[in-house]
Amino acid sequence: MRIKQHCLNLVLLAAILLNSLVVNSQDFVEKATVKGNIYSEASYYLTDTTIGAEKVKEYVRANIFGNIIYSYKNISAGMRYEAFQPPLLGYDSRYEGMGIANRFLTYTDSLFEFTIGNFYEQFGSGLVFRTYEDNKLGIDNSVDGFRAKIMPLRGLAVKTFVGRQRYYWDSGPGSVRGIDAEWNILSLFNPESFNMLSFGGSAVSRYQPDKDPIYRLPENVAAFAGRVTFSNSNIYINSEYAFKVNDPSSTNNLVYKNGQALVLSASYSAKGIGVLVTGKWVDNMDFRSSRNATGNDLTLSYIPATSQQQTYSLAGMYPYATQPLGEASIMAQVNFRIPKNSLLGGRYGTNVQLTGSVANSINKQKLNDTINIGTSGTLGYKTSFLSIGNEKYFHDYSLEISRKINSNLKTVFGMANQFYNIEILQGHPGEESVKAWAFYADFSYSFLQSQNIRVEVQHLSTKQDMGNWGMLLMEYTLAPNWTFSLSDQYNYSKKHYFIGNATYNYKAHRVSISFGKQRAGVVCVGGVCRLVPPSYGATLILSTTF
Repeated sequence: MRIKQHCLNLVLLAAILLNSLVVNSQDFVEKATVKGNIYSEASYYLTDTTIGAEKVKEYVRANIFGNIIYSYKNISAGMRYEAFQPPLLGYDSRYEGMGIANRFLTYTDSLFEFTIGNFYEQFGSGLVFRTYEDNKLGIDNSVDGFRAKIMPLRGLAVKTFVGRQRYYWDSGPGSVRGIDAEWNILSLFNPESFNMLSFGGSAVSRYQPDKDPIYRLPENVAAFAGRVTFSNSNIYINSEYAFKVNDPSSTNNLVYKNGQALVLSASYSAKGIGVLVTGKWVDNMDFRSSRNATGNDLTLSYIPATSQQQTYSLAGMYPYATQPLGEASIMAQVNFRIPKNSLLGGRYGTNVQLTGSVANSINKQKLNDTINIGTSGTLGYKTSFLSIGNEKYFHDYSLEISRKINSNLKTVFGMANQFYNIEILQGHPGEESVKAWAFYADFSYSFLQSQNIRVEVQHLSTKQDMGNWGMLLMEYTLAPNWTFSLSDQYNYSKKHYFIGNATYNYKAHRVSISFGKQRAGVVCVGGVCRLVPPSYGATLILSTTF
């Protein structure tokens, strides 16, 4: 089946290119553009039982991606080749294989845009529909089918699609279709205005046959969302509410409760200051194109994160994963600049960032005295809209100060106080929640115009999980081509995790080789996470764009 699909892919692309060639062979070459990229990451794994890096059967593994896009006038066509031989540790073994995983043909003019093949799309904040690809997380939930975008009036865009989601080297069992409309009404009065007041709405439906031997499951499951957005030169405000009809699934233990979610976001920016506040309330909003899918498989809904994504490794050791089955959370962030040539600002000024985020459960109550919360085949539980439960999932209160000392030296200092419910967020029953303090300092010194030395020092203090950690990184950059680094994460009195790296850049080409140990942990991007196992060995990364 896989070989047949690959042949069909190649025939489709060949027909597209041949048709363009027949129409005008000279334009096909001279007026067309071709661009793309190739990325390859290969690792050689060694055994180190002290960190839990067990012997693997195939000790050489690689993830390889190659994209190519051809554009000619109103038409663009592309494909992506992938090879997992076999997948790197931490990626799902079902990715093993090679072939054309993505191909598409798009036609665009001033009124329409049509796509056949694989595509990525997002409706609003993504509460009822978002497809995307992220190599770091091992996610590709693209839809293979048909998508159309229509722009009948100034400021109005209507999108619709139908298809099936990618499921490793196959398609998921559910058929998905949807429609979305958004209208910026201010563009009717002043098309050149930077102000925006838009209203939008979405509807997405999944069809999957019911083959359950015990329960009668809904075959058609629909989700709806509405949103309002306002922005001008200083202010941005967005709100979106979503509702999903009952969808018994593997992730919610087959309960028949409806789902809903509310996301609010507001920001203000002016010279020297920026403020962001965002919050969400989520109840049973895990929406997928298969009721049997778990983990990051076949997701349709995306719940935006309301926590800071820490860039320093120890401060980011316990990242927060959004809880689509129930979460009440809020985040506030303030960025301001202390003016230069002031007592606190110094000669060049000082940037300060304050961030606070907290996430709790929602208040779930029994349906009656005889049915426990979450019992399969029932409505599951009762809850009130915008209720907040007593169980804390996470908090992160952090401060970061960055300052340029002189023309050569730049510094960053930061600290974070964190709470991490490891029992819920990583599925460790009975384990005590992590209460931690993280501190970091970053010094970057430039000299001789093309050279830079950076030193990074970090410390994580906690009595839970694996205890205290320290980290030291030294990096030397010889612009524009070379970067060398050596780092060590140290679990005090227990284990060292050293990594050495050398990177060479030349124009659009990059070669990187590293050797060392990777601790077990969690990698998160935007509230979506995957587990990373411990490993020891060498990694070679090759990439280029054209």
